[in-house]
Amino acid sequence: MNGAELAELVLRKLQEAGFVVTEDSINYPSILDKDGLRQIHEPAVQLEIASRKEWLDRNLPNYLRFFANGDEVIPERIDPVLIEVTETQHHNLFRIARFLWSLPFSKGYGRRLRCLIMDRSNGKLIGLLALQSPPLSFPARDRLFCYPPGRKTEMVNQTMDIQTLGAIPPYDRLLGGKLIALVVASNEIRQMYWRKYSGRMTEMERRILPPHLVALTTTSAFGRSSLYNRLRFNGTIIAESLGYTEGYGTFHLMELYPLFRAFLEQQGISTYGGFGTGPRRKWQIMVRALNRLGFSGDLLRHGVKREVFLFRLVDNLESYMEGLDTEPKYRHLPFSDLVAWWRKRWLLPRSERVNGWQEWRREEIRNLLLADQVKVEP
Repeated sequence: MNGAELAELVLRKLQEAGFVVTEDSINYPSILDKDGLRQIHEPAVQLEIASRKEWLDRNLPNYLRFFANGDEVIPERIDPVLIEVTETQHHNLFRIARFLWSLPFSKGYGRRLRCLIMDRSNGKLIGLLALQSPPLSFPARDRLFCYPPGRKTEMVNQTMDIQTLGAIPPYDRLLGGKLIALVVASNEIRQMYWRKYSGRMTEMERRILPPHLVALTTTSAFGRSSLYNRLRFNGTIIAESLGYTEGYGTFHLMELYPLFRAFLEQQGISTYGGFGTGPRRKWQIMVRALNRLGFSGDLLRHGVKREVFLFRLVDNLESYMEGLDTEPKYRHLPFSDLVAWWRKRWLLPRSERVNGWQEWRREEIRNLLLADQVKVEP
């Protein structure tokens, strides 16, 4: 594909994403509701599923049994258990379930921690949790702290970013997402992180960082979050809103990423990432390609402002991040206590108010992933 053809394709994809394209200007999309935002993400999601179709055809039949039918879920008996993803079976189940999200799948980068939340009462999957290294620069987070001189990287690397969090059907209908949002702040997640990264040397700078996990950050999928807002445990705020992002990203043009790379390679510009290039490689490649096509890199401003949340895992977060305290003072949030709170506060009241989840059938997942139909959002 030559440059002129690719430029026309860019304009068409922008129009599909809601941009207003005229002969003289390209204007950002108007504010969309959540359904509209899902539609913008849909091409990137379908692209990812299509690229993994052979793998899904081969593996989905073996893992479908881990997804519950509605009538296999008895709210009073739900018994969540946290399982770190370490084995091939865990990885495969996580990967399949992640394709049910309305947001494109990413393997993550840097330090990573993935968990399955299973229902011990029936052996079925409730939902997923995945953490990854945080961005070094994140204005909503950085405004909170005055990092010690020369130690920002050290301090930021004692936090993680929540990459994936949510419940799958039919547990999503029973507010299973609230359970997983609580669990991410649990003692067990901190301890899991400690076991995995204690004494580990960083690959970039070849140094050992403190294995403390003192805070988590995340952004909502679609504007204001109903999942994280008012998330409390016994009066303690679990997720604290820090405002909104500025609305930049690559998802609305991600279908074109392979074409952008090929276009740059044709012009003798290497798009090889390799180790250490960081999570902004796709952004940089897409900006460079857009510029070569005569567009501004500002086209990666899609206008979808996501709400930013902070999960404090220690009581002295500011003092620790600013170097005033030498040791974190961890909050005591046992997994079992959080589960009991979720059961009383959300699960049982919800199960009495809402019907329909009992009719869910796991075969819907086969239809969603193998028939390329529109997916549900956990």
